Amino acid sequence: MLGFRLIRRVGFRSVLDPLLALVLGGLVWQYGVDFFQIKRYLLPPIGQILVTLWASREAIGTEALVTTEEVLLGYLLAVIVGVALALVIYVSPIFKRIAYPAIVMFQGLPKIALAPLMVVWFGFGLSSKVLMAFLFAFFPLVIATLGGLASTPAPLVEHFQALGASPWVSFRRLRIPSALPSIMDGCKTAMPLALIGAVAGEFVGSEKGLGNLILLANANARTDLLF
Repeated sequence: MLGFRLIRRVGFRSVLDPLLALVLGGLVWQYGVDFFQIKRYLLPPIGQILVTLWASREAIGTEALVTTEEVLLGYLLAVIVGVALALVIYVSPIFKRIAYPAIVMFQGLPKIALAPLMVVWFGFGLSSKVLMAFLFAFFPLVIATLGGLASTPAPLVEHFQALGASPWVSFRRLRIPSALPSIMDGCKTAMPLALIGAVAGEFVGSEKGLGNLILLANANARTDLLF
């Protein structure tokens, strides 16, 4: 009973402490703007931001749905293609020698520089934003999957070999399950990158989406809407 109460208490504090910190930060923000006489077009108080959020909820919700569609499509495409490509690279030495250097090279490129090309090639619509989300999320998934496949514990590999398992059985029943934590870490890393890619694509050229709404708010000096 005491242990259960302790668990409940720790769980409650894990929620309460960040919530109190968030409220405290909001109060400092709200009253600090007036106390330090910060111009509201530079930093509006959080109360004004919340009022604007509520007043613009329909427009923000509509544009958020557009961006969410772009992010999810790009992210799912990156997961499918990235994991599949990593598996092929791992099992095929020839393909690894051909594809892996190119992946490492493109991983180091600033992918935001590809956004104008995506707009030129695929237009202002959904396709260019999905591809930007895909490009941002794709490379971390490939690297994470390859790292997970390569980090399979050697004693387990030797154990499978001692049992007479074929390389394909070892790969399917040992290396892929062992790589799942790394793949999940890659998925967690890729999701916010997909969001960055989609919004970056909207910045470069779009007619809808949160990125377009941000540009419109910036052009009209609506700092509260920007926040």
